[in-house]
Amino acid sequence: MTDTTQITPEEPEPVKTGMEIGDIFKILPHRYPFLLIDRVLELVRMKSIIALKNVTITEPFFQGHFPEKPIMPGVLIVEAIAQAGGLLLLTEVPNRDEMLMVFTGIEKARFRRPVGPGDQLRIEVVVRAWRMTAARLEGKAYVDGKVAAEATVTCRLVPRAMSGTDGAEET
Repeated sequence: MTDTTQITPEEPEPVKTGMEIGDIFKILPHRYPFLLIDRVLELVRMKSIIALKNVTITEPFFQGHFPEKPIMPGVLIVEAIAQAGGLLLLTEVPNRDEMLMVFTGIEKARFRRPVGPGDQLRIEVVVRAWRMTAARLEGKAYVDGKVAAEATVTCRLVPRAMSGTDGAEET
C-alpha cells in the first residue's frame, strides 16, 4: 500500500464537536475493560483524529504490571492508537455493524516514557494510506505534551462472520 489517501470529489470537513463515550460506543465494538478511548476531541474525516484515554489506578492491567510500579503496557498504548484510527475509519463505513477493523501490522513502535495512573493519553492519528478495505495509520500518544509512544499500524476491514479465521487481530 502506498502512502496516499483515496481522493474524493469533496474536501472532507472536520467534526467540530468531537465525540463523547456514547458516540464512541455506537462506532467501536470494544467494551470494558478493552475500550481504550474515552473521548474524541477532533476528527477530520478520512484524515486525522485526536482522542483521549484517561489512565486510572483501577485499570485491570495495573494489578500485575507492575504491583510496585504501575506502568501501562506499551502494547495497550499501541492498541489505543489503533482504536482511535479504527474509530476514524469506521465513521466512513455504512455497514460497520457487519464489519470489524483488524490489525494486519505494527511497525516502527517506539516507547519513549512510561504511562501510569493519573496520566491522560492524548492520541493523535494521521491516515497515511486508505482504501475502503485497508489503511496505514501513524499514531502518537502524548502525556503532558511529551511523546510517550508512537507506531505505524496497518489494518483492514473484514466481515464479522469471518473475523477470527484469517490470522489478523482485532484493533
